[in-house]
Amino acid sequence: MREFTEQEQVRRDKAENLKKLGLDPFGQKFERTGFAEEIKEKYQDVPHDDFENIKDEYTVAGRIMFIRKMGKASFFTIQDKTGKIQIYISINDIGEESYTLFKTADIGDIVGVRGKVMKTRTGEVTLKCLEYTHLVKALKPLPEKFHGLTDIEERYRRRYVDLIMNDESKKVALLRPKIIRCIQNYMDKQGFVEVETPILSTLLTGASARPFITHHNAQNLDMYLRIALELPLKRLLVGGMEAVYEIGRVFRNEGMDPKHNPEFTLMEAYLAYSDLDGMMNLTENMYQTIAKEVIGKMNYNWYGHEINLEGPWKRISMTDAIKEKVGIDFKKEMTVEEALELAKEHHIEVEEHEKTVGHIINLFFEKYVEETLIQPTFLYGHPIEISPLTKKNPEDPRFVDRFELFIAGKEFANAYTELNDPIDQLERFEAQIAERELGNDEANDIDMDFVEALEYGMPPAGGIGYGIDRLCMLFLEQESIRDVILFPTMKQRD
Repeated sequence: MREFTEQEQVRRDKAENLKKLGLDPFGQKFERTGFAEEIKEKYQDVPHDDFENIKDEYTVAGRIMFIRKMGKASFFTIQDKTGKIQIYISINDIGEESYTLFKTADIGDIVGVRGKVMKTRTGEVTLKCLEYTHLVKALKPLPEKFHGLTDIEERYRRRYVDLIMNDESKKVALLRPKIIRCIQNYMDKQGFVEVETPILSTLLTGASARPFITHHNAQNLDMYLRIALELPLKRLLVGGMEAVYEIGRVFRNEGMDPKHNPEFTLMEAYLAYSDLDGMMNLTENMYQTIAKEVIGKMNYNWYGHEINLEGPWKRISMTDAIKEKVGIDFKKEMTVEEALELAKEHHIEVEEHEKTVGHIINLFFEKYVEETLIQPTFLYGHPIEISPLTKKNPEDPRFVDRFELFIAGKEFANAYTELNDPIDQLERFEAQIAERELGNDEANDIDMDFVEALEYGMPPAGGIGYGIDRLCMLFLEQESIRDVILFPTMKQRD
């Protein structure tokens, strides 16, 4: 049998007493005419003495966060979705029966109040209670007022309590949807159409990642939760939709850390007849639009860096960035043996499936360059070996038309001039299967239906993927992805 603390038992007893009074301890519909912050803002600058002639009334509802009981008159504070407002309650205004009911209230209970707006001598906008309504009895006490949930793990596991106690958490939770709505409005204005594509797939395609596997009972078929949005969206370009995007959950069966969650929100966008430059311009303008319209500033403090989103943003090739830091020019033709020797000299370990010049270039970038890209930087010109779905650079086919956006040493977006040659695409898929046989368990399957779609003709196009959670981390100045996801994946408790 479940055991309760003394406080929990007292609250349960109070709930039973409410039933005896003919009241539902867990409430019914309640009509509101105002919200805490709106009322306070409207009357904040009104002088105290002017309230003698103000008869304005509001009906509000929220959770009791503070009570100061003083005999026949008391103060308490309720919190709604906008913030907190103080209530003055007196037996002379609401009568003995309602005041006795109020005196049984606990911090955490949800109540309704109809009241006249007033201002205390200390200048605080307050509602003078004219009608008090019990709505919901909280059976568990809130954490201690000044500390809230001090255990960070518990904050993420019990997000509902975190939102009650932590104003910053609530601010983040309310701003994230506004950021996403701003992105949608921006993309719509650019002529894109938002679409939805399948979450379940029988093939592992679109990115290099380990998948989650589930089972379709009716077909007795194992299926993957999607790791990317790419190939279905590109099929829509073949179909003539020309400018499409999707914001959706993707799932990667990988580790968890402050920058990664196994399920996360990704946006991918594809624009027919565009290229890398088009995607760079789209991205820079989108970030600056969010900064201006949602947050209202261009400078952000993130991971100890002052990030300035004003343009123009730096654009540099991967080989030039490596040359700046190490002095090695990987633009020059070189054999795998020569590249392996350079890796050995710089103490870079190379796995069996990474023994290509392209993979070694990427290893040099990850060791010497990536963490140094602090201000927004478009890094382009990736080796073909690490970009299986990307169009070759026409001037140097060892590299592809791809860029990544880096801010504070972290990747924010990945863009391509999309590969639309079905013959080349099939060869890339086949090379991925060869990599899998060498031990790369993140290599892609061959998607023959996608190859067939390309055979009908896909227009030249630019494409890009954005990590929405990381984007929100920057704009909301949070250093853990768990602070911008309402319900992050957590380890199982014993």
